Amino acid sequence: MLTRTRNALPRWRGFNLLEKFTADDSSKSTTFGRRNPPFREDDFRWMAEWGFDFARLPMSYHCWSGPARWLEMDESTLADIDQAIAFGQRHGIHVCLNLHRAPGYCVNPPAEPRNLWRDADALEAFCHHWRTFARRYRGIDSRQLSFDLVNEPPAPAEERGLSRADHERVVRATVAAIRAADPERLIIIDGLSWGNDPVPEVADLRVGQSCRGYLPFGISHYHAPWCGEACMTAPVPTWPGAWNWGEPPWDRARLEQHYAQWTALIDRGIGVHCGECGCFKHTPHAVFLAWFRDLLDILTARGIGYSLWNFRGTFGILDSQRADVAYEDWHGCRLDRKLLDLLREF
Repeated sequence: MLTRTRNALPRWRGFNLLEKFTADDSSKSTTFGRRNPPFREDDFRWMAEWGFDFARLPMSYHCWSGPARWLEMDESTLADIDQAIAFGQRHGIHVCLNLHRAPGYCVNPPAEPRNLWRDADALEAFCHHWRTFARRYRGIDSRQLSFDLVNEPPAPAEERGLSRADHERVVRATVAAIRAADPERLIIIDGLSWGNDPVPEVADLRVGQSCRGYLPFGISHYHAPWCGEACMTAPVPTWPGAWNWGEPPWDRARLEQHYAQWTALIDRGIGVHCGECGCFKHTPHAVFLAWFRDLLDILTARGIGYSLWNFRGTFGILDSQRADVAYEDWHGCRLDRKLLDLLREF
């Protein structure tokens, strides 16, 4: 284990809460559950009882707005977000707001009608939403609340409508809009290449950066239907020796190598946190836990905190639908005690 590096961000430990993940409240999907309800205070209470201190809220702007009216924001949904922040304050949980679906971009289908990275109107709407949050929550200490601008920008490529210069321009414009309204707000950006690559070109902005804990994909997203045929036909995961998009099999040394680039960012004084990590329900539980122990050990050695995707659901510690877990009853939910115990070790 490496000596822990000095990280400018706290080593927050917690979970993603998905109540505002999508606006489609009519969805029958069992992958993430019911859509766009209020947040649950019990989630914050249980996290605090178990010793966690962080909740990331990956949200779709469609929950309070939409492409046809993206300069409008519905007060009733914003009140749900107010309440979640209040829950965090009440239970000692840092809340991080994130636009998972933003005006002009989402990592998940369907594609937005405009391009955040290239279209001026999309960037205007994006800045408007963050400026509104900045004004609304001005005065709440950054020890209690942070803003994570947009979830998982892709790898820069012309066919994706994104260059590094496009991304930098959007980040700089949005940070300026937030700081004009709330100069003290803690701001975080996800790494490029879906959260896997640091963005050193914006080091001067003094924003934190968010990495991911999903590599190798043959463990984290084994048989995840939204990831395409390759993940559905990947070999049954092992650790070490896991598949990752045709690369040589991954082991702990390869995992260490991946996070060396994030250590270099920390060494430059830039704070790093792992905003998402975890494993979909079809990976054998013992393999998941063996890989995840190595991942958490590597992150901890670098002073990097983590946020499991998710709290309740197919990556989570509650109601994860795994076929090979002896669940405990927890207030009517099915608790994965082995996963909880592992998380609490780190």
